[in-house]
Order: sequence, then C-alpha cells, then structure tokens
Amino acid sequence: MVWYWVTGIVALLVGIVAGFYIAVQYMKRQMANMTMSDEDIQAMARSMGRNLNQKQLARISRQMKNVNAKALANQSKKKK
Repeated sequence: MVWYWVTGIVALLVGIVAGFYIAVQYMKRQMANMTMSDEDIQAMARSMGRNLNQKQLARISRQMKNVNAKALANQSKKKK
C-alpha cells in the first residue's frame, strides 16, 4: 500500500521537473525566433507608458537583432 503512494509521489515530482524543463526549452526557442517590427516595439513601449524617439527605437531594434543572432548561433552549436 505504501509503495502506491511512493510511486505516485515520485511520478508526480518527475513529471513536474520534466514539464518545467520542456517549458523552458520551448520558451527559449520561441524567444529566439521572435522578431518584432518597429511598430510592434513602439506599441509595446506605449503600453508601458513610454514614448520612444527614433534613436531609442533604432537602438532597441539593433539590440534585439543582436540577441536573436546570438541565440541562433548558440542553437546551431548545440545541434553539432
């Protein structure tokens, strides 16, 4: 009788850990493939109460492209 409880608890813990790991990997992959246009960035900034000028918008776009490029490079290294 005790083994049923132990097996159930162990299975639950393994499921939680595996589910968390899978979710993190999925989100990393989605974030790496995400691209945002200047209009999307501007809309997001406005929703947070900020108004970006062209220089700030260009800097944020450039940073996002650099992050995406690094993420893609890391993914290709992991596949090898």
